[in-house]
Formats: sequence, C-alpha cells, structure tokens
Amino acid sequence: MSTPTLPLPISATTPATDQRMTAAVVLAGMCTFLQVYATQPLLPAFRRIFAASELRVSFTISAVTLAVAIAAPLVGSLADYLGRKAVIVPAILGLAIPTALLATARTLDQIIFWRFCQGLFVPGIIAVTIAYISEEARPGTAGRCTAAYIGGTVLGGLMGRLFVAVCADHIGWRFAFLALGCLTFLSGLLVWKWLPPARNFQRATHPLQSTLAMLTHLRDRRLLANYFVGFNVLFALVGVFSYVNFYLAAPPFNLSTTALGLVFLVYALGVVVTPMSGSFIDRFGHRRMLVVAVLIVSIGSLLTMIHSLPMVIAGLAVLSTGVFISQSAAASHVALAASHSRSAATGLYTSFYYLGGSAGASLLGIAWQWGHWPACIAVVLVMQIMAAVVAWIFFTRHDHDEIGLLDWFL
Repeated sequence: MSTPTLPLPISATTPATDQRMTAAVVLAGMCTFLQVYATQPLLPAFRRIFAASELRVSFTISAVTLAVAIAAPLVGSLADYLGRKAVIVPAILGLAIPTALLATARTLDQIIFWRFCQGLFVPGIIAVTIAYISEEARPGTAGRCTAAYIGGTVLGGLMGRLFVAVCADHIGWRFAFLALGCLTFLSGLLVWKWLPPARNFQRATHPLQSTLAMLTHLRDRRLLANYFVGFNVLFALVGVFSYVNFYLAAPPFNLSTTALGLVFLVYALGVVVTPMSGSFIDRFGHRRMLVVAVLIVSIGSLLTMIHSLPMVIAGLAVLSTGVFISQSAAASHVALAASHSRSAATGLYTSFYYLGGSAGASLLGIAWQWGHWPACIAVVLVMQIMAAVVAWIFFTRHDHDEIGLLDWFL
C-alpha cells in the first residue's frame, strides 16, 4: 500500500525561490533609493539655476522625507489588509511616474511637488518589503535576505546620487530623472515577476487595526523616547549630507557636481558597519551603543569644520559610521519598547525617522542662513546631546549596566 503524498509545509520553498526572492528585494531596495536622495548633489546647481536660497532648494529633499513620514502608517495598515506584494509592486510602478515627470519640471516648485509625490510611494516599498521578508523567507535565510535588501538600498543610494551628479555635469539633470523613471518601471515589472506569492500572510481583521494600535503607542514614554532618537538619526544624516554640498561647492573646496556625487561613496561604510553593530548592541545594550554612536557622530561633525578636503571626507565617514550604529540601536530597540502591536510601533518609528530627515533638511537651512556651516554643525551637536540624554534615561537597561566605567570600555 503506497504512502499518500503530504502537502509541503506552508513555509517550504526551494533554493530557486530563495534566489528569486533575494533578487527581487534587492532590486526593490535599489530602485527606491536611486532617487530618494538623488537631488542632494544637485542642491548648489539648483540654487544657481533657479536663483533660490539654500533653504528653498533643500525642500527637494525634505519634501520626499515628509511625504514618507505622512504615508508610512497608512501604507502599513493597507499592507496588513491587502497583502505585501499587492502593495510593493504597485508602489514601485507608481514611483516611476513622478520620477520621470521630474524631467518636465520648469520651476523649483514643480520639482518639489514631484519629489513629494515620489515620497508618497516610498513607504509601500521600504516598510512593506521588510515585513514580507520576515513572513516569507525560509527559516535560516531571513537574515541573509534582509542583509541583501539593505545592501541594495545602500547601493541604490550611492548609484542614484552619482548618476544624477554625472548627468548634471555632462548631459543634464532632466535626462537623469527620465532614465531613473524608466529604470524604476522596469524594476517594478521584474519584482512583479520574481517576487514569490505570499504563503504566510495573515490578513488584518480590519484595515484600521494597526492605526488604532498606534494611538496607544503614542502614550508610551519609552516608545516616544525611541521615536525621538530615530528622528535624530535621519535629522543628522540628511541635514549634514544636504548642506555639506554648499560647503564643498564654495571656496576653498570648489567641488564640481560630479565630485559632490563622489563624496557620497562614504555611505559604503554602511554595508560593513550595520551588520557589525548588531553584535555590539547585543553585548553592551542599546542605550550604551546609542551614546557611543552619538559621540562618534559628534566627532565626525567636528572634523568637518577643518578646512581640508581629506579631513572633511574623513569627518563625513566617521559621522556616517555613528549614524549607522545609531540607526541599528534605535530601530532594534523598538521591539523591546513595544509590549504589543510591534508592527504598528515600527510604522510609527518609520514616520518619526523620516520626519527627522525632513526637519534636518529644513532647520539646517535656517542655520545655514544664520551662520553657514558652523551653525549647521552646532545644531547637529545639540541634537546629539539631546538624543544621548533621552536614550540614557528611557532606553531599556542592559544586564551589565552597573559595571564600572573602565570595565564598560574594556
């Protein structure tokens, strides 16, 4: 008598499926971040072309991050109800439209408008893809798949800035966004084909279930502290890497747009630093590593004050290292701080994180008008001090918090 064939477990996948999933999430992350910060090296050029202030052209950055912050909670709730792939693929295809339409912009206001439209589609990719990986990756492969996705986002951020910068110097910035729009649309079609259908998704009972859970999280002091620290992470990163373009385009540096794009190669440190920071967080705790990261960001900020291009680049590299550690500590602490509805808590963190990026691009513009680069660095340092104090008071204490100061560093 033959043994009946049993159906495969719902989580079972093949190596070929794993490869397609990894390729799809890498492509999703890369095509998204090709354009999120693409206008950063163009800020001095936009200032000249449109005869606008540094603050006004910085809105081409803050418009995207503000839209992400607004849309993230809503998109998270929608993905919990409709499904992950049903949100990811339309978001990528939709992102291609305002990206290509940027090439038609004739005024700075039109650029800002289309950049805001881009930001509305971004949460449907960056937030939902992580949820998809956690649900659909085979046991033992989720970590590698997530690391590959993060690598795709870093690669996309580097390529996007550099591609736009080179095009601006040699072909024109309009061509760059038309090309990025076409590439994003093609990527969306490939993700549609390669991303395996969801097998483990559990639909939320109501589309507003996650949104209602967020209201309870906003009354939790530890989570609010966590959100402020996340706010500070992107505040520093976006603020510094936006206004350093004006700093380096002026004497004594006088860098071209292409050279400004090459400066962002220091972002490659994120591929190395982010995975390494996890083990240190496990060993020393979130709040200690956050304080160390804030110290690193502060040192890097101060190094950029030295009027030497190698020292400025070194300072940006040090600052980036601190920011990546801060993000690892802050983002991973959300799960500890939230006692329930962790997806909703993460959605709120994403909103505050990107609000920080919007505030960094805007508030440092005011600082620049008041005192140029030294004023920008002063604001960043004040924010670091505030974040360190908040984290030390409200973050979860580690098992070894009572050891001596010397032992802590050893």
